[in-house]
Order: sequence, then structure tokens, then C-alpha cells
Amino acid sequence: MNRNIARLMAAFLVIFAVGSVGSIVYQVMWANPAEACEKSRKWWDAKHRVCATPVLISDITGRTIQDKQAEAAARAAMGRPAPAQAQAPSQP
Repeated sequence: MNRNIARLMAAFLVIFAVGSVGSIVYQVMWANPAEACEKSRKWWDAKHRVCATPVLISDITGRTIQDKQAEAAARAAMGRPAPAQAQAPSQP
């Protein structure tokens, strides 16, 4: 009977070690990069483990957002500052 107890103890120890290593690998390889990506206000793709930068539709189509408040809200949601306004050349 003592031999069976020793085998069970070893089996549970191996299962515990594998589970511990598995949880550490998950945390380091999947959870931490996803959290860092979301903190930087980007999109995390869990399937491919890619941190992608969001793009405004107006950047793709070239059409500008007419409502300045809506544009500012969209840029703030993405974490991008509003573009600097070009100054008109001064007339001498």
C-alpha cells in the first residue's frame, strides 16, 4: 500500500508542476501582451497574437469627418492626437 501512495504522490506532484508551468506560460505568452496592447489603446488579435493599430475609415477613404467634435472623439478613442492645423501663409 505504501508503494501506491508514493505513486499517487508522485503523480499529483507531476500534475501540479505541469499545471503551474502551464499557467506561467499562459500568463507570459498570452495575458501580459494582450494587457499591454489594450493599455496602449490598440487592438489585440488573440488568434494570431498580434497587436494592431486601429485605422480611421477617413484615413482609408480620404474623406474627412466634417463634424470636428466627432473627429476629435474618434481620434481620442483611438489614442491619436488631432492633426496640427497648417497655418496659412502670411500675406506681405
